Amino acid sequence: MTPSPCEQMQPKSSILAYNYDELLELMSSLGQKPFRAAQLMDWLWKQRCDKFDQMTNLPPKMREQLEQRFDIIPLEVVEVNRSLGGTNKFLSQMRDGQLVESVIIPAAVAQNGERSGRVTLCVSSQVGCAFGCRFCASGLLGFTRNLSTAEILGQILAAESIVKARVDNLVFMGMGEPLANYDNLEQALNLIMDHRGLNIGARHITVSTSGHVEGMKRLLQFEKPIRLAISLHGATDEVRSQIMPINNKWPLDQLVPVLRDWTEKSKHMITLEYILISEVNDGLEHTRPLIQLARELRAKVNLIPYNIVDGLEWCRPSEAQCGAFAQELINARIAVTMRYEKGADIDAACGQLRLRRKTAEGSCNS
Repeated sequence: MTPSPCEQMQPKSSILAYNYDELLELMSSLGQKPFRAAQLMDWLWKQRCDKFDQMTNLPPKMREQLEQRFDIIPLEVVEVNRSLGGTNKFLSQMRDGQLVESVIIPAAVAQNGERSGRVTLCVSSQVGCAFGCRFCASGLLGFTRNLSTAEILGQILAAESIVKARVDNLVFMGMGEPLANYDNLEQALNLIMDHRGLNIGARHITVSTSGHVEGMKRLLQFEKPIRLAISLHGATDEVRSQIMPINNKWPLDQLVPVLRDWTEKSKHMITLEYILISEVNDGLEHTRPLIQLARELRAKVNLIPYNIVDGLEWCRPSEAQCGAFAQELINARIAVTMRYEKGADIDAACGQLRLRRKTAEGSCNS
């Protein structure tokens, strides 16, 4: 059956956003038997098939119906950069031309060639960001729109096609504030954890937020115990507001009670993300309120020396200063890790690759 000109003009939606129950309804509307929904789920999420005409156990008429109404992968990878350490950063173009970026952190490979550990993907949730964290490149071009559920999931499938391996650890720490796109995030999480979908366990999923209190309250009601990371970067309102404008809307006296609730409900420790910025929050006097907060929340602290971004004023502390800061926390018996940004040679900080490409396009068009 050839689609009419009107049908041809309509943009297709991605079928990736459909959960099992929705596929059952779709099968009914197409006049197909219910078991076809399970077959379609298998092709999409187990076989990782991205073409309807290759789904050989589906009837030809059904494949034609799906092809007319849907596409599968709602984005195209337009650039891939690989760092010396093996980190891959890729830029994806959505159907409307918008760009988002994602970062793949590979598992270690032993001398015998076997993979050790997990392949981690930093997933984006928005095009740009409205929250303007002052160390981050994502917000420099402003906020454009939320990513759809399919666009969130499409990044995962795109990452697997790049590294030819299963992504088994997800961190919603890419471009955007995930909790400001809560409905699409939740729908994606359900498909990610569904045994008929990507089948990634809750303990291998982390949602990182800048401190979106309303979204955290909703996430607290989510039925599966995913991990939570907070972009803290300052343990007092004075310091945090200098770095994180969201603190003016939800200061620490509103943020901390929600974190307490999370600690009481979840079996996972909260991670307090703390980017060390020279002469802003890296002094040893800043460790005292951080230690107090980490103790109160029974949280671990992830220290990240600042990754320099063109167009932003901040500087990276010396390794000695970073080490002294970490040692204060260790002496206070706080669980602490020091994460040096991987992929600095490929602009791996959030938003840098997109910013560079958009800036280049602007220069070409001027």
